[in-house]
Amino acid sequence: MPRPGRLCPPGVPQHVIQRGNNRQPIFRGRVDYAFYSKLMEQYAEEHGVALHAWALMTNHVHFLATPSAEHSLSNFMQSIGRRYVRYFNRRYDRTGGLWEGRFRSCLIDSENYLLSCQRYIEMNPLKAGMVNNPEDYWWTSYQCHALGKPSNMHQPHELYQCLAKTPADRKRRYIQLFNVPLPDHVEASIRKTVNNGKPLGSEEFRRRFGER
Repeated sequence: MPRPGRLCPPGVPQHVIQRGNNRQPIFRGRVDYAFYSKLMEQYAEEHGVALHAWALMTNHVHFLATPSAEHSLSNFMQSIGRRYVRYFNRRYDRTGGLWEGRFRSCLIDSENYLLSCQRYIEMNPLKAGMVNNPEDYWWTSYQCHALGKPSNMHQPHELYQCLAKTPADRKRRYIQLFNVPLPDHVEASIRKTVNNGKPLGSEEFRRRFGER
């Protein structure tokens, strides 16, 4: 049975997740995370993808990204995936695939869900019990949004920029958002839509893109 086509309208943010095959680790150490991050930077620029948020977990990755063209996101993920598998297999003397099929993604209604999805992504290490505070995990975009860590691959979304006029106030306001947990139904919707590929947003947003 053919796979359904992936809708990827330019300028519309998407939540992306890719897992290791059988949920096996895709990162075994700091060097692996660093190499994958370099690939993110390289191919985001090459394929015209704006990376707003990310979380590199032990056996999967999350992105919040806006493509500039119809095939930008697919080309970005394919380029990273192929290059990283070659690196990983060579480094750990293994053969075969690493990923659990193609990546999953869903369109995000910026006005209603973008910052919630961004927080969901950056809270992954806490949900997994890996750290006690989001700032303690190095491999998420929380380091950029809340702590001001410079990153060449980071392109903050305009909704983040609108939180405050100055960088200091923006970081402080963003940290405050994490003091209130995401509602359970919002978390459930984010998980469900990225797995089934349906748009996440208002009824009008879902109707507009769901029909396509």
